[in-house]
Amino acid sequence: MFNLIRKARAERGFTLVEIMIVVLIIGILLAIAVPNFVRARESSRARSCVANLKQIDAAKEQYAMDNNLSDGATCAMTNLVPTYLKSQPSCPSGGTYTVGAIGTNPTCSIGGTHVLP
Repeated sequence: MFNLIRKARAERGFTLVEIMIVVLIIGILLAIAVPNFVRARESSRARSCVANLKQIDAAKEQYAMDNNLSDGATCAMTNLVPTYLKSQPSCPSGGTYTVGAIGTNPTCSIGGTHVLP
């Protein structure tokens, strides 16, 4: 009879040690995955920002050609939107764009990888 009670108890569920091992494995997997996810997300935001900067630069050059402007002439975002850009782009990381003068690259306030190559 004692064996029947012990077997019934053993079949009820998991032991504390087994549950702790599963929690430890999940924690290790999260420790590996989360930094990679954050790095991939920031890399994607930087690439999107560079694409926006390229669009601003192309619109600025088109504006300069249409208005016979030479290098050093001033240009603002209001000159580009809505004629050369459908709408004002925004940095996915929360930075702000500076158009700059004709002949210079537009910039993002974030810097780092948010620059035109």
